[in-house]
Amino acid sequence: MKIRVVSSKDEVETLVPNEQIVHLAFRPSNTDIFALVQKCPTLKALHMPNSYKRTISNSAKMYLGMQGIELLEGDVCGHRKDINEYSEVSQSVYDRIAQYKQEGFSDKEDEEKMIWETRLSPDFVRFLVKG
Repeated sequence: MKIRVVSSKDEVETLVPNEQIVHLAFRPSNTDIFALVQKCPTLKALHMPNSYKRTISNSAKMYLGMQGIELLEGDVCGHRKDINEYSEVSQSVYDRIAQYKQEGFSDKEDEEKMIWETRLSPDFVRFLVKG
């Protein structure tokens, strides 16, 4: 899965309509969130650092919820935007999730194992396991 990394408000206009997950590396306003959702109608999740997620207004959270868009906490550690505008979740993560499901682990157990193995944020792992 590709995660589009957006570093500034100006980059929102450069998004393509079929983006599914967007990582916001800037503190968005309600207007930025609204513009992002309008630009990307197939958006499933917004991913952002905890410090930015805490400052999102309740009205923006409610709007995202009504649109069926999840608000996920986390970072794209080690990602270099100057090399690639997308951060990717490797296929091995999906393979491990499938393996755990096949072995009969519950979603909660899958999440705990994947958080420990991948060092991804709990919100994001929960989204992947559910997905």
